[in-house]
Amino acid sequence: MRFQMRHLPLLALPLLLSAQPGQAAEPAAIVEDVSGAVSGIAAFDYLDAGQSITLPPGATLVLGYLKSCNRETIKGGKVSIGAEASSVTGGSLSRETLKCSGNLNLTTAQAGKSGAMVFRGGPGSGKSRPGEPEASLTVNSTMPVFSVHATGMELVLERLDKPSTPRGFTVTGPVVDLAKEGVELFQGGLYRAKLGDHSVIFRVAMDATSGAGPLLTRLIRL
Repeated sequence: MRFQMRHLPLLALPLLLSAQPGQAAEPAAIVEDVSGAVSGIAAFDYLDAGQSITLPPGATLVLGYLKSCNRETIKGGKVSIGAEASSVTGGSLSRETLKCSGNLNLTTAQAGKSGAMVFRGGPGSGKSRPGEPEASLTVNSTMPVFSVHATGMELVLERLDKPSTPRGFTVTGPVVDLAKEGVELFQGGLYRAKLGDHSVIFRVAMDATSGAGPLLTRLIRL
């Protein structure tokens, strides 16, 4: 094998290097809600840039874009998913930009890390004190929604900046919604959410809103 590799033409080397497997691209948007006779997608599905969706008359689709924090309500027509926003033909689209810190695109690799992480909280966020681990993201709601990768497991939520008893939630679907669980976190609080081998440290913004608001302001991917 060494002999064969040593005698390969130099022009073939770039082809060998490019054959290495690459990382999957991050999704562009998440489905917050869908109504009407729409097949193939459901709430909390992730969508990739370049996908197309056809909405029949009377159908409504609500999307949240993870990078741009754009929240769109689309009624009817053909929807083309972009990197930061949709384009719609034959239907209507309304769009608003929400305060979601622009850091909802936490990858699985990033979520699996714990300890000292880059804190990217926006205005109104709490600050880490000496000895505390730094948060990887700030959530703008006291009732986050955790998007999970597996069911039948337990999501464990623990406060890190004050003594507390960890709380567990059995995962029965694609998300664990603290609003539906009737659990409210503290503004400015630092928390760790763990599901199996995956964990994420996050902070609740000092000016975080309460209740079941838009998904983008509450979403934490785990």
